[in-house]
Amino acid sequence: MARVRIDMKAGADLDGFRKALRALVRDGVAPDDVVFAAEGAQDLFGEPFVGEAPPVALPRVVTRLIADVVCHRDHERYGLLYRLVWRVLHGERALLEVASDPLVCRLARMQQEVRRDIHHMHGFLRFRRVVTKGGVTESETEGSGIEDKERFVAYFEPGHFTLVAAAPFFTERFANMAWSILTPDGSLHWDGKELVEGPPARRDPAAAGDGFEEGWRTYYAATFNPARANPKLMAQHMPRRYWADMPEVAAIPELVSSAPARVREMIAREAAASPKRAPEKALQKMREDRPKSLQDLNALIAASEPLVSGATRAVLGEGPLNADIVFVGEQPGDQEDREGRPFVGPAGQLLDRALAEAGIERGSVYLTNAVKHFKFEMRGKRRIHQKPSVSEVKHYRWWLMAELEFLSPRLVVALGGTAALALSGRQVSVTKTRGRQEFPPFAGFLTVHPAYLLRLPDAEAKASAYRAFVDDLRQVRVIAGKRREAA
Repeated sequence: MARVRIDMKAGADLDGFRKALRALVRDGVAPDDVVFAAEGAQDLFGEPFVGEAPPVALPRVVTRLIADVVCHRDHERYGLLYRLVWRVLHGERALLEVASDPLVCRLARMQQEVRRDIHHMHGFLRFRRVVTKGGVTESETEGSGIEDKERFVAYFEPGHFTLVAAAPFFTERFANMAWSILTPDGSLHWDGKELVEGPPARRDPAAAGDGFEEGWRTYYAATFNPARANPKLMAQHMPRRYWADMPEVAAIPELVSSAPARVREMIAREAAASPKRAPEKALQKMREDRPKSLQDLNALIAASEPLVSGATRAVLGEGPLNADIVFVGEQPGDQEDREGRPFVGPAGQLLDRALAEAGIERGSVYLTNAVKHFKFEMRGKRRIHQKPSVSEVKHYRWWLMAELEFLSPRLVVALGGTAALALSGRQVSVTKTRGRQEFPPFAGFLTVHPAYLLRLPDAEAKASAYRAFVDDLRQVRVIAGKRREAA
């Protein structure tokens, strides 16, 4: 069969390609016998091919691919698409599922480039406010009597013929505005009801220096994260070819140069607790209203705002008020927070078992925590334990020491480093200083937290650590007994 020529309009001629496709399929023209040429091009292959034909049934993914790829600037796009359709209609119905096929691979890459270009237009196009007569151009309405009208104009240089494909985003988002988008490939004008295509345009008609530019700069500066300032990565996500029409770009040099100083300020601010929680105010109020009993103290703690993030309720100490031994843990866990009681979760159950083996009845000791609230972070539906910071532990220290003053135990046992920090006011190494301690004004003992034993991955190491923990508790029982006898 002699070669045939298909004339295509400039830009993304989707309607022209559909019409040609139907006729070519109807007549059984093979891809090698078709040349897609620009409309008005020199006649190298005879008379243009014309004709009307019924629609062609194609898989939806193919029609979607066609709609995207016709927007690409590659002059071979129509020929490649017709070659794809030909193969799909001749036994390769699932051709697009074969990602390794060279034709499929090339078209998929073109489709991706077009979609990225549309995404860039949605994200990087900036309207400027102008006032024109009738919302179009002054020359068109001069002397017509149409009143001045607000209009928004944007100039953009897309990488492909994506102006029309990107338009639905703007007609939906800015439906009540009158706007125009100008590009070297064509223009679009929206009056709130109808979208009209226009000829290619230059940058000049778009206004500059309006109040929106300052608004964009302010918005960008407010959302700029100095801790993630990476000029190379910024250029990848916000290609430089769009910068000329983006007013916020003027703020980038200063934001980048000031990023290190702002990061230092952020770190300094994060070291302090949130002003919203204002732990100093809560503690000051407690000092002014010093409780007269442990019951009063617990009532104050229960009524106070949590001093750590994520907490829902205060978990108070539990046990006899005349207990010889007070055990201090780090903070309540998930189960403790739900039940409102200390040491009832897995770590608490392990502590119960160790206490029993050491000859200590749980009901004879007082159990409490350095931090009275469960600090956690939500991950999906799970509440993940978060270790309290040093400043948070110190904020809670006043409560703990006031609690111990009411209890006046013979021995205070710190379970883990956080409890030791709360009792001593300084960082303490459990490994190096395990055993007898002084937590003025109380005699003390330092051992591991039972949760530490649960986290040990090796069964043998876990068993060995547990035996050492029980030995510690036996020492605790002996020390407390001697102090009671000596009193």
